[in-house]
Amino acid sequence: MSSHTIASISEPVSEEIERFESYMREQVRSRTALLDTVVRYIMKQRGKRVRPALVFLAAGLCGGINERSFVGAAMVELLHTATLVHDDVVDSADERRGVASINAVWKNKVAVLVGDYFLSRGLLIAVNSNEFDYLRVTSEAVRRMSEGELLQIQKSRQKTIDEETYFRIISDKTASLISTCCEVGAISVSTDVEVRTALRDYGELVGLAFQIRDDVLDYTSRSMILGKPVGNDIREGKITLPLLRAITKANPTEAKSIVSIVKSKKAGNKDVQKVIDFVVRHQGITSAQATADALQQQAREKIVVFPDSPYKTALTDFANFVITRTR
Repeated sequence: MSSHTIASISEPVSEEIERFESYMREQVRSRTALLDTVVRYIMKQRGKRVRPALVFLAAGLCGGINERSFVGAAMVELLHTATLVHDDVVDSADERRGVASINAVWKNKVAVLVGDYFLSRGLLIAVNSNEFDYLRVTSEAVRRMSEGELLQIQKSRQKTIDEETYFRIISDKTASLISTCCEVGAISVSTDVEVRTALRDYGELVGLAFQIRDDVLDYTSRSMILGKPVGNDIREGKITLPLLRAITKANPTEAKSIVSIVKSKKAGNKDVQKVIDFVVRHQGITSAQATADALQQQAREKIVVFPDSPYKTALTDFANFVITRTR
């Protein structure tokens, strides 16, 4: 089990992250009073700044952090923030990290417009800095994230999913943004296509491992640790890798019964426990975790050719962290 935290992993770029805070505030400041109020509300909930940290670590690994790295980090964080604000509207979420969401405080119309504002600011930062490579990479991420979300909605309505579709969804929804962070960091300091590709692939593999671990935790964590009820995916009708793997090893009749419980989206506590017991009994958790472990090992191999440095150590630790975290 890893003893690392996001804070310890980010230590090599802690000064850059501190400077990034004021840089971000400058980028999103507005003369419109309502907008500025909402923006300041968002900025107070700074989170762990995982995405800017990845941009800076990738830049450090590839040659050194510079002003272009800050532009790239701001773009990615603005994109991420926009998607979170829009997601809360789509999900009718009242809270985000224990704090009232924008749509809960200012209603949906304001939330959607604020999300649009953050997205446009990200695009303008790139245009004003002539960073058209950033535009290409981040636009591709937005496309993938949107398609991944819509594919998940489509499959949820059709109540069908297989392993190939599962990986396509988590690749587009989750891995695409982590991959973008790492590629943008590389782009900020290197013109070497192989270097950029290595960091992009590292991020993609780590992102896949991250989401699989998240899906494993839904079956294994206590609610007080994970911050959401255990079996939350089951209650929402989501069929994730642990269940998919268990289905392949189970009796078809029993498997069909379990899938019916999940697809009904009406699972009570006893039903949830029944599904969890089924997945455990048929080694779905073990199998899914083994896949996450393999993906993170592949990710580490993508950066093995780079010279040893605190940045390389941090990215190696991050790959290990995503598959061992408990929340």
